[in-house]
Amino acid sequence: MRRREFMIVLGGAAMASPLAAQQPSGKVARIGYLMDRSGPGPFESGFLLGLQEHGYVVDQNIVIEYRWTGGKSEQLQELAADLVARKVDLIVTAGAAAVKAAKAATTTVPIVMASSQNAVGDGL
Repeated sequence: MRRREFMIVLGGAAMASPLAAQQPSGKVARIGYLMDRSGPGPFESGFLLGLQEHGYVVDQNIVIEYRWTGGKSEQLQELAADLVARKVDLIVTAGAAAVKAAKAATTTVPIVMASSQNAVGDGL
């Protein structure tokens, strides 16, 4: 397995852990997925694989609310607020701008930062 593929699978597994820690039996978990780009790519495949390896099956015991900016970063705050209004259990995001938008939208919903160029330097 190549390093990049390994990191994608590892990231998916790491994101599943907070859900496992807080989910009561029988409850359908709701993940808010906020990304400052257009549509799914290889990262999402790894994310879904990691969830599956931890027993989560989309539309059975987990629902994912995807929000993409399509490259329009100014939409991040509105999309993050929408996810919080939909009462997601967790927000998965990447990059400083998206993480900051999620942090501004909630103080109660856990936020999983999937990746960042410089999390410490960005004040995250």
